[in-house]
Amino acid sequence: MNSSLSIFRKVAVAEGISYLLLLFVAMPLKYFADLPLYVKYIGWAHGLLFVLYAATLVLAWQEQKWKFGKAVLIFLASLLPFMPFVVDRRLKDERAIN
Repeated sequence: MNSSLSIFRKVAVAEGISYLLLLFVAMPLKYFADLPLYVKYIGWAHGLLFVLYAATLVLAWQEQKWKFGKAVLIFLASLLPFMPFVVDRRLKDERAIN
């Protein structure tokens, strides 16, 4: 059975990919190729993944007994491009140490 941390890491990577697709594929297509439909669908998927990111973060926070500050930093990382991948890598490394 997958732990909530394992599920969170998978969601974090998916959310990070959706964010990059939104910023670097859908938005340029909207403004440079007049194709706003990509923003609609990729944005919708990204929004869903962002909510899942927050929900699975809460579950992982409870399971792993992280301090509040760590959970807040992990949440804030979701707001910056590429940071969900950094979070995933650090959590993977942290888990290997323990």
